[in-house]
Amino acid sequence: MCLEFDLSSYGIRVPHVLRNASAAILCEEALSREGAILASTGALINSSGQKTGRSPKDKRIVKNQPSETDIWWGEINIPMTPNDFDETKTRAIDYLNTRDLIYVVDGYAGWEPKYRLKIRVLCCRAYHALFMANMLIRPTTEELSLFGTPDFVIYNAGQFPANSKQQSVGSKTCVALSFEQGEFVILGTQYAGEMKKGVFTIMNYLMPKKGIVSMHCSANEGKNSDVSIFFGLSGTGKTTLSTEPHRQLIGDDEHFWTNEGIVNIEGGCYAKCINLAPESEPEIFNAIRFGTVLENVVYDPQTRVVDFTDDSITENTRASYPIEFIDNIKMPCVGGHAKNIVFLSCDAFGVLPPVSELTPEQAMYHFISGYTAKVAGTEVGVTEPEATFSACFGAAFLVWHPAKYAELLAVNMKKYGSKAWLVNTGWSGGKYGVGKRLSIKHTRAIIDGIHSGELAQQKKETDPIFGLAIPTSCTDVPSEILNPRNVWKNKTEYDQLAMHLAGLFRKNFTKYEADSSPDILNAGPLKFTE
Repeated sequence: MCLEFDLSSYGIRVPHVLRNASAAILCEEALSREGAILASTGALINSSGQKTGRSPKDKRIVKNQPSETDIWWGEINIPMTPNDFDETKTRAIDYLNTRDLIYVVDGYAGWEPKYRLKIRVLCCRAYHALFMANMLIRPTTEELSLFGTPDFVIYNAGQFPANSKQQSVGSKTCVALSFEQGEFVILGTQYAGEMKKGVFTIMNYLMPKKGIVSMHCSANEGKNSDVSIFFGLSGTGKTTLSTEPHRQLIGDDEHFWTNEGIVNIEGGCYAKCINLAPESEPEIFNAIRFGTVLENVVYDPQTRVVDFTDDSITENTRASYPIEFIDNIKMPCVGGHAKNIVFLSCDAFGVLPPVSELTPEQAMYHFISGYTAKVAGTEVGVTEPEATFSACFGAAFLVWHPAKYAELLAVNMKKYGSKAWLVNTGWSGGKYGVGKRLSIKHTRAIIDGIHSGELAQQKKETDPIFGLAIPTSCTDVPSEILNPRNVWKNKTEYDQLAMHLAGLFRKNFTKYEADSSPDILNAGPLKFTE
């Protein structure tokens, strides 16, 4: 089993090492060592244990020079002392040395060779190795032989707890990153997404340092080489709406925008699969086959058929698969400059229009705001729609101040003439519990109208509260739903709720006022109540 790969430079000396093993070998390892099972489709089903999602409160970044003066310190980027990081890394290495087998995954972040990073993953779970083999860009045999020294190393010892008594830690879970040392350490959580988002956090620091905007978005390309990018928080339809048969997928989650165009960071997709169905998301459904990792799903013990509607383990059930498992993929995963930028929001208040065209200033306002809404039942204690704002539609992964990303995006939008759109995939005719969620059929027709140029040419009416330009018609979409106020029975209640949401926008944006221009500040809602 030993591939004679030497890890002694990392202080790791174990009997066996598997480097860049095939999916077949990693599946065998997971089945025999970890109690994993094969789904009826051949996908590997495994559990992340107690943690079924990321642990953002346990994320740490080493406060050190020269990165110290760049970082947006606060609740998202919590500082860690260099000494505590070194102790945490030693703890991870000590645990890895107790194993009889270590998996090594070497891969790239970024499809453009000029900008890509070399990432090395050291872990002791086969499912983690397969996950990262899917999510990183896989080197050819020749590239692997010449891989050399990685730019960043991930030490995943998630089965072992962190030292909660350390001043910079304070919990049994620690996800710690040192830009100076090029190292990322995971303790106390086996949730595979921590590795993926750790790589994204690294890119979110390094790309803007080079004057390149990194983005939490999906991207696809039409037959005329027109590229669209989709921003949106979980549940807004980012993956679903970018994965469609008549456009090629560039990527579903993480990109950066260079002078040459849009570049996917990842070699795979990490799709949320609660309520996944072949009718609504055939491309994703068909990608769940041998080589795919299914995380925390419920299945029939006899047939091994997955019940995608069952959220008894977690609502955050996930599928990780190589990007080439999507039939209509753009290879390599790069495209031209974005013609259309779509901000997706699942508005559970039911007051935002299904689609509106944004001015450049409005685009920056809504990009920095990053709005969506939680609905009743998704979290304990949530009984009414609850606004959620995440700067740049990915605050948890930002390293610089949000204004840095917004400025870089604005420069590219102006330089390449990109149009921006706000698309509501949430409720219509009433708030959650009263109205109905906008159908995926109508939302897809709206996206088609954006791509064809139809909506850009349509006559617009201005929303009096949010100041948004609303198209008056769209092919295959009932005209009456385009202006949300039209489909509310109680117009007074609509006005009150719209004013309430406008006030929430304004209140949230106060934290960014000092770093925003007057034009951006004036691009928010026109009327509001606190």
